[in-house]
This record gives sequence, structure tokens and C-alpha cells, in this order.
Amino acid sequence: MVLIGAIGLFLLVQAIPSLALDNANFLFSREWSTGDVTNMRYGILDLFLVTVVSAAFALLIAMPVALGIALFLTQYAPRRLARPFAYVIDLLAAVPSIIFGLWGLFVLGPVLTPLGEWLISSLGFIPLFAKGNVSIALGGTIFTAGIVLAVMILPIITAVSREVFDRTPGPHIEGAIALGATKWEVVRTTVLPFGKAGYVSASMLGLGRALGETIALTIILSATGSSFGWSLFDGGATFASKIALAAPEFNDPKSAGAYIAAGLVLFVLTFVVNAAARTIVAGHKEYE
Repeated sequence: MVLIGAIGLFLLVQAIPSLALDNANFLFSREWSTGDVTNMRYGILDLFLVTVVSAAFALLIAMPVALGIALFLTQYAPRRLARPFAYVIDLLAAVPSIIFGLWGLFVLGPVLTPLGEWLISSLGFIPLFAKGNVSIALGGTIFTAGIVLAVMILPIITAVSREVFDRTPGPHIEGAIALGATKWEVVRTTVLPFGKAGYVSASMLGLGRALGETIALTIILSATGSSFGWSLFDGGATFASKIALAAPEFNDPKSAGAYIAAGLVLFVLTFVVNAAARTIVAGHKEYE
């Protein structure tokens, strides 16, 4: 707690002088110009939207996949298959972020191009699938980044969900079987109700991981001078990737303070998400 408080205090102290020099609305402006410290104009709205949309898209993909894997490993797969398969899923967490970034940009991006073109032509009337502000052929879109993030957070959600489902009381399962329930009915009436809070909490932890991802998204997302237009095929920058790309500007404390202010918002956002995960689990003695 002291360490977290110290980090938050450091970010706040470093950010305040630069916030005082900001000539734009920090929370609602889409501008980002910190080169001239006498006329800095910057806001986090675009960074916030790109960060949240890419993380939410990743979570939307990862949650059902993780649920299916966790249920398969705990309820359907034989033990001799479940153990090595679980190790393979867990090993995804050991892959460095830079490898995911390179894979997403040079391998996954080109593969997804035909799918992206079809979505734009068929569902382009929906803002989420409208033509973006970067070339889809380059793969540097939120669509690609979200899928890569989904793969990265999959081990977290799967591992926690698997542990929760494994703790389903045996008498509950045996009672359902004794009443003639099928395997799916056992899962639906005993395993899922018991593990729901843990599964949601695991998903929130995965969301926190996605919000703070840096290197992979720095590699994948294409920079653009246009504002975020609510399309998955837009480029842009998240809080973390914007800060990583701006390292050469950190030699000036006033300019660096603008990025520290953005980092403070990301710190608060991830803290709130992880606190929400803890709150969901709190009160469920079976998870303690």
C-alpha cells in the first residue's frame, strides 16, 4: 500500500507543473503538442478512447474463449490431457510482449486484411466497422491490436477461471448427477453459478493487463494525425504506447510532465479496474 501510494504521489507531483502550463482541456482535448514548452496544448481524450476500446475489444474476444478452455480442462478433458494442455496455455504468458507485437504486425495483420476489408464493405454503416484513418493493409489498426491483446490476456483469465471451477464442491456436482443431470446441466447449474464471480474477477484482471500493455501496441498501432473516429480500423496510440514513443522528449521536465500526467490517468484507471476485481471476489468465502 505504501509503495502504491508513493508511486501515485510521485506521478501527481511531477504532473502538476505541466498541467498548470497546459493551454488545452486536459481531459477532453484531442490535441497533443508538447514540443514548445511555452505553448503546450495536450489532452488525453484520444488516448483514453483508443486504450479503452482496444482493451474492451480484446476482452470481448478473450472472455468466451477462456471460459470454454477453463470448462473443458476442468469438466470434460481427461486428466492426462488436461494437465499438458493447461501448461501450453500458461506458456503463452511467458512469451515476451515484443514477440507478440512483431507477430501481430508482420503475420497476423496481413492475414486479417481480407477479413477487415469484408467487414468495412459489408458493415461499414456501423461506426465500429467504418473505414479507419490508417491503411488497413499495413495491419496497424485497433482491430489487429485487440486480437493480439486477447491472446496475451487469455492465460490470465483461463488460469484463474480454471482454479475457481476446480473448487466447485464435489457434493454439489454429485447431487446434480444423482438427480439425472447431463454433463452440461451439471456445468450450467453448479459449476457456472459457483465460479461466476471468480470468472468475472479474472476477466477484470485481464482487462487491467490489457490497459497497460506497452511494447506490443507500440509496435502494432500506426501513428496518425487524425482523431479517433470510433472505428476498429483506426490507428492511434494508447496511454502506454504514447509514453513509450515519446522517450526522446523526456530531457525536458515540463514536456515529460505532460506524459507523466497521462501516465497518472492510466495508473488510476488500472488501479480502479483491479480494485473492482477484488471487490467482486470479496464476500465470496469459497475463493479465500
